Amino acid sequence: MKTYLRILQYARPYADFLPFYFLYTILGIIFSIGNFALIIPLLKVLFDKTGKVQMNAPDHLPGFAPSLDYVTSTFNYFFAHVIATQGKMGALLFVCLVLVVSVFFSNVFRYLSLRLVARVRARVIRNMRRALYHRVIQLQLGYFATGRKGDLMSRFTNDVQEVEGSVVNTLTAVIRDPLTIVAFFAVLFYMSFKLTLFTLVLLPISGGIIASLAKRLRSQAKTSQSTLGSMLSVIDETLGGIRVIKAFNAQDYIKDKFEQQNDLYAKTSRRIDNTRDLASPFSEFAGVLVVAGLIYFGGTLILGGNSDLEGESFITYIVLFSQVLTPAKALSSAFGNIQRGLVAGERVLSIIDTEPVIRDKADAQLLPAFEKEIELRNLQFTYGDQPVLQDINLIIPKGKTVALVGPSGGGKSTLADLLPRFYDPTGGQLLIDGHDVRDCTIHSVRDQMGIVTQESILFNDTIFNNIRFNQTQATEEEVMNAARIANAHEFIMSTPEGYQTIIGDRGTRLSGGQRQRLSIARAVLRNPPILILDEATSALDTESEKLVQEALMRLMQNRTSLVIAHRLSTVQHADEIVVLQHGRIVERGTHDELLQRGGLYQRLSQMQTNVALA
Repeated sequence: MKTYLRILQYARPYADFLPFYFLYTILGIIFSIGNFALIIPLLKVLFDKTGKVQMNAPDHLPGFAPSLDYVTSTFNYFFAHVIATQGKMGALLFVCLVLVVSVFFSNVFRYLSLRLVARVRARVIRNMRRALYHRVIQLQLGYFATGRKGDLMSRFTNDVQEVEGSVVNTLTAVIRDPLTIVAFFAVLFYMSFKLTLFTLVLLPISGGIIASLAKRLRSQAKTSQSTLGSMLSVIDETLGGIRVIKAFNAQDYIKDKFEQQNDLYAKTSRRIDNTRDLASPFSEFAGVLVVAGLIYFGGTLILGGNSDLEGESFITYIVLFSQVLTPAKALSSAFGNIQRGLVAGERVLSIIDTEPVIRDKADAQLLPAFEKEIELRNLQFTYGDQPVLQDINLIIPKGKTVALVGPSGGGKSTLADLLPRFYDPTGGQLLIDGHDVRDCTIHSVRDQMGIVTQESILFNDTIFNNIRFNQTQATEEEVMNAARIANAHEFIMSTPEGYQTIIGDRGTRLSGGQRQRLSIARAVLRNPPILILDEATSALDTESEKLVQEALMRLMQNRTSLVIAHRLSTVQHADEIVVLQHGRIVERGTHDELLQRGGLYQRLSQMQTNVALA
């Protein structure tokens, strides 16, 4: 129930629809009951053998009162008047006309209530998906390192869709059907207290069995949604790694992996469908049993002369009671269907409820424009219990280039990730002009930085929009100038549509060097005072590396740069080279100074020289 109410919170503001929905629903129910209540006068007219229909009609039009007595007395008054003035044929026409009007208004109000439900459904799904997307954008990078993208996609698509189909669509059943059942039972109690009390003894038995089915459905739905997320992860990995799969002749291996998840999902879905489908026929069978018992019990009362109902009233009672079974059956089916949606809703809400580890403090300040230096003071960082960086002390003056080198796993990329607050230090301080970045807003810190990584992150859009990413105020000339600085203008102009060429998913229509130069152009256009280059040339061929390196040199002019590199030849120009090993600084100095010391840097340089000569 708690999950259901939380989902409905996304329909706010309730005042926008709830009063009207209740109004339309209640009016629709009233006219629906009126449709069946007209059976009594209709049967009196059709089966009267005396030539004069007997009605318990008042002598004068009754005064208004919100009660069933007022409604029946008013109808009987007009009905008796029609019989007296126009006879049985006129009365039959009168009943038929009233029935048509009643059915018309019943369906009009039903349609109006469904329109409101459609609006609420669209609002809930839109707001829930928006909240999920906004939360995912806020989460720290570490969350995506441990989570599976396919499972996240499942929550965005299938789980949200399941919420729409199984939860929001049942809003009608959850609100309208209980109101309908209450209204019909009020009329049934009015007609015969004894018979209605008899039915209330039988109905809870079937309700208990349906509740047990719903509990079983909830357990199966959790397994189903989890399996679907795993299957989508396999699909995502297949699409992203199709080249490796084919190169290693691993089609059968990956197909077996997919089939396991696919078969498990199919089996679980089949069990859910079997359990859910059992609720509807069972409720129908139970309803027939109750009706049969009601007919027998009521019939014995009438035949024994112990009933306050006449024959036509008893028939109408049976018809009205049969109409109670329709919303009761819909309610039981909805109660079964809703379980899967509640599980899906819990999966979505679990992401929405995840608080970002990296977030602004309540009193966070804007980071002033960068003026002097970046300082790492006794900096430490751990992944869980494993230390990654220990006692890092480093100063990067404004306008200088500092390179981080060393063996893989030494902590270079982690150190660079601390600067834009992708992670926060677990010890020590990271200061920009004396301001601890943790005391500043994330947006103001990242607003002064540009990042170029080894993997060029591009989007399935035009070249122009990729360069102008989040810089929507930039003019076409500014974009072209950025491309020229990045050595990208010539190859862009050689593409079919120039700057308006669509580059495909993740830029797959471009070469590695071209993608990297677009990334550099994007950083040039951003014009940040602080630049982070993480292995920006290591994955390129010699010719592409030369073009990209030239672009990087232009980009770093008059900027404070932190460069991570495995190829030591690309950082020889750095003002200071810092050698990291096992999370600690083991050497620092210029290229020439480090070569003369004969330490780790010299050994790394010698190894790369030997590899190049070989």
